[in-house]
Amino acid sequence: MENKLPSSRDPETKIVTGHPAVPPGIRLALFYATTFFVIGIYMPFWPAWLSSNGLGPTEIGILLSITTWTRVVMGPLVAQAADRLGRRKPFMIGLGFMTLVTFFLFTYAGSFFEFAAISFLLGCSFAPMIPLAETTTLSVAAHRGLDYGRIRLWGSLTFIAASWGGGLWLAGRTENAILPLLLVGSVSILFACLVLPDVQFSRIQTTRAPIRRLLRSPVFVLFLAAAGLIQGSHAAFYGFSTIHWRTIGLSDQIIGLLWAIGVGAEVLLFAVSRAILRHIDVTQLLLIGAAAAIARWISMAYFEDFLILILIQTLHALTFGATHLACLHFIQKAAPLASTTTAQALYSALGLGVASALMMAVAGRIYDHHQSGVFLVMAAAAFAGGTGALILQKKWHGGQLWAS
Repeated sequence: MENKLPSSRDPETKIVTGHPAVPPGIRLALFYATTFFVIGIYMPFWPAWLSSNGLGPTEIGILLSITTWTRVVMGPLVAQAADRLGRRKPFMIGLGFMTLVTFFLFTYAGSFFEFAAISFLLGCSFAPMIPLAETTTLSVAAHRGLDYGRIRLWGSLTFIAASWGGGLWLAGRTENAILPLLLVGSVSILFACLVLPDVQFSRIQTTRAPIRRLLRSPVFVLFLAAAGLIQGSHAAFYGFSTIHWRTIGLSDQIIGLLWAIGVGAEVLLFAVSRAILRHIDVTQLLLIGAAAAIARWISMAYFEDFLILILIQTLHALTFGATHLACLHFIQKAAPLASTTTAQALYSALGLGVASALMMAVAGRIYDHHQSGVFLVMAAAAFAGGTGALILQKKWHGGQLWAS
């Protein structure tokens, strides 16, 4: 089934929905659900799996940063290729297959070099899929009048089920039970990619690379810096919160519950995102995310009581959710249509990737010696990001960076 996308920005864009019996919104939600099932296992429990294979905090930090640094290069290159081709789905299918193969290779890893090489492949395959999916979802949502937040929240709900259920699954089992879950999730991702709507748009006619043009825009670079510092301040949490909570005596079930509570708060924010965006603009959302991150990381450094940790975790709705919504809608408003996939990938790779990779590597060393003190460094990063958001508020006029 083929539909024309009625957009004033590019009348040559069309959406091949396919599978008319299953609405495209459901198929997009399926992709988010399967992808965030994998993330829901990977984020809280992958460091523990690496630790069970004899790797220390510094080595774990390096491996996690390798994956992140890889997406810094591969994400924008894949996205630029998709923009030039005028399609995203074929790339997503290939990346989904590569993700499955990569997680399977971890079953044979033994030395640190082998872990590093496979982590590099993971960065080449898994992370580049998400910017392609985000721009696809925004295109289909604009075409069908769908609410992005209502589609995206299914990823968050699955993350809750995976992180909480992962804790229950691990109870009485060794960390070796983690990898089979990731393999099952990877098979599901590949299936979801195969049934996605196929958004087709005009190929880029200019010889100027979208990457170069975006990175020469001072406003876009300022956006990347502000968003990257706020989102990158989550590095210590993603890398070491599970290990930290284990050291203070929390069980895997409780740890999974804490992760689930954070994402549950995020789900509530996504459910009302359309109403929020009618009343709060992009830069205001960035400032809210920065302020919440400062409060969250300072609290993580000093409090260990379970009830207080529950309250701290609800701030995830703002530290991640509000910041993520702000970033997506900045790109939708600021980037010309033929460059949106590249802009999304640059945000994922540079705005998130560089900041996260740097802070993840540093966090491993700091946590090795100062444990919870690492969260104070993350609070400082969030403060710097908030400062960048204030400057962006004054510099950006609210429209496209250049005429499409």
